[in-house]
Order: sequence, then C-alpha cells, then structure tokens
Amino acid sequence: MSDVLSIVPASDEATEPWTRREILQQPKTLRATGALLSQKRAGIEAFLAPLLANADLRIILAGAGTSAFIGGCLAATIAKRTGRCVEAVPTTDIVSAPDLYLTPNAPTLLVSFGRSGNSPESLAAIELADARVDGARHLIITCNPEGALARRAGNDAFVLVLPEPTHDRGFAMTSSFSAMMLSALAIFSGIGSFEPRIEPIARAVGELAASEPRMAALAGRRFSRVVYLGSGPLQALAREAALKLLELTDGALVTMYESTLGFRHGPKTIVNADTLVVVFASNNPLTRAYDRDLIEELRADGIAGEVLVVSAQGGIGETIAVRGLEQAEDCDLLFPYIVPAQLFAFHASLDRGLTPDQPNQAGTVNRVVQGVRIHSATR
Repeated sequence: MSDVLSIVPASDEATEPWTRREILQQPKTLRATGALLSQKRAGIEAFLAPLLANADLRIILAGAGTSAFIGGCLAATIAKRTGRCVEAVPTTDIVSAPDLYLTPNAPTLLVSFGRSGNSPESLAAIELADARVDGARHLIITCNPEGALARRAGNDAFVLVLPEPTHDRGFAMTSSFSAMMLSALAIFSGIGSFEPRIEPIARAVGELAASEPRMAALAGRRFSRVVYLGSGPLQALAREAALKLLELTDGALVTMYESTLGFRHGPKTIVNADTLVVVFASNNPLTRAYDRDLIEELRADGIAGEVLVVSAQGGIGETIAVRGLEQAEDCDLLFPYIVPAQLFAFHASLDRGLTPDQPNQAGTVNRVVQGVRIHSATR
C-alpha cells in the first residue's frame, strides 16, 4: 500500500482500521484485478462468446446490498456495449418474487456479485435460476476463494475469484465493490480493449486519497442529513455512497440518494442548514448541463449547509477535482468518485466514537447477513 499511503498522513498499520486500509488500497486492487482479467481473458471470452452471440440473451446483474448496486451502476452501460437486454435485479428481489424476474424460456446469463460469496440470497438466486430458467448460465464474480459462490462448479458457470486483498475484512464493502465492478465493466466492454483504461482509473483513485483531510473536516461538522446526487450510472453510485454513510455511522445520519433532475420533484425538501449535498458531476455534456443547473440552484438557494461537487471537468465550481479522466465515460468515473464518499463515511464513523470495522453497536447487522430463512418457492 506504500504508493497510496504516501499521500496521506502516516499511521500505525498494526492498529489502523481495516476500513481505511481497504479504501486506500484500491489503486493496487484495481491494478491487480486488471492483471487477473488479462490472465483469465481466454477462458472468460470462450465462455461468454456463444452466449453473447444470441440476440435474445438476457443478462441479469445480481447481488445483495452494495453488490446489487454494482448492477445498478453498470446495467445501462453493458446494455449499450453488448446490444443485449441487461437488467440489474437484486438477489433479494429474485428470491422473494422469482415469478416476476425469472422467465423460463428466456436465455439468461445470471451475473452474481458477492464479496463473501456466502449470502443466503446469492446462493438461493442461483438455485432458483437453475430450477426455473431453461439452460441458465452463470458468471460469478466473488472475492472469497472459500465462499460458496467460489465453489460453484460446472459447465454452465464461469467463476472469477478476485485477488485476496479485495475480500474486505472491514464491515463495509470498499475494495470489493470497486474490484467486482471493474471486472464486470471490463468483461462486457472487451477485456483487451478495456485494459488501457485501467491505469488512468487506478491513478485517479489514488489521487483522490488526498481528499481525506477535506472529508474528515466535513465529517467533523456533524451534518445530520447527507444527500448524494448523480445521473445515469452515477445515480446508483449515489445510492452506494448513501448506504456507506448509513452503515458506518450505525444509522446516526439521515441519508438520501437521487438523480439530479429527480431531486426537485419532492426530495429537495430534505435540504436545510444541517444538510450536506454531494453532487457527482457527469462528463456527458447534456447530463452535465442539468447537473450544473441544480448546483447553481442549490447554491443560489443558500439553504444547504454545504454543496460539494465531485467532478472530472472544470466550470461548475467543483471542490474535489478528479484529474486525468476529463474525457472519460461516466462509467470510468464510478471508481474515483466513490473514494471521497467512502472517506467521509469512515471519518463520520470515527467522529461519532464508533469503530468503523464494526460500527453496529447492537450487533443486529453483520458483515455477512444473518437470520435469512429461504422459503420454498413453488412454480
């Protein structure tokens, strides 16, 4: 981690929380994930090529919690890349209402994301797909070589186990989120053509570690409400940012996510003097114009306690700049943009006297979900 930790204050690694280490190690884990994809490229492409050749293929991006938000971040981009029907459907939805999401006669590739690979819903979603969809196929992306997902073998599946450091030890998903997301984006963009994009992404992620003092100072202001806004793939990223803050502060803050345009349609009423609004600004010229309009409106209103913009381009008064990705697609911005949000959540947790690696004081919320009973779903 020396290439990352050198740009933030030094700390004792033996006592440093895993959560912070795992946020700051992401340049390394992204590069390692890219190298793994290059090694596995032939096998991945051999598995996917006949599936993607079918114009009727349906691709479901599935996971629970943060793993589900990966699908939300990528579904529209993958659909555009592949020309296939791509849907983000949480495993929690599949398991609770399979008749709504699984179509027996539709050729289906279920892409399962799982940090631990042991979530009951992840396993049940695969079993339901096998039972209900004729000839279902599986692409499994997981971070734990010992998890149940990693042990899912068979000619109907390709299992990609990511480098060991991506299996976060902290409560919140950080390295695992970005590494699994990079894997899926690269795979469906074409691993060979995506490879040159990995280094600029990793470099930008590393440079965003320098936002830590700024995010720690913001956390110290003790906002009671925090809103994350973004459009296109950045809306699902806003959802992940809101969840990260909720998790690491043990529910102490009111958090919200929304699209930039959607925010005016009622949700804007949340804004008061104790509200931090964070806008993930798009690189798409049209989308960015709408982002700019809302940013200017919020600042002109003068009600929000702070309006913070994360942007790869100038011109809208951003306070956190992402360098090197000025011309990148929004899907590439997902990786650096989440870093300030992760750091803010980490420091908000510390500021409230919590332990970021285990923030839930009551012990009712766990790193790997517990207490889920999988009920029989009759056809």
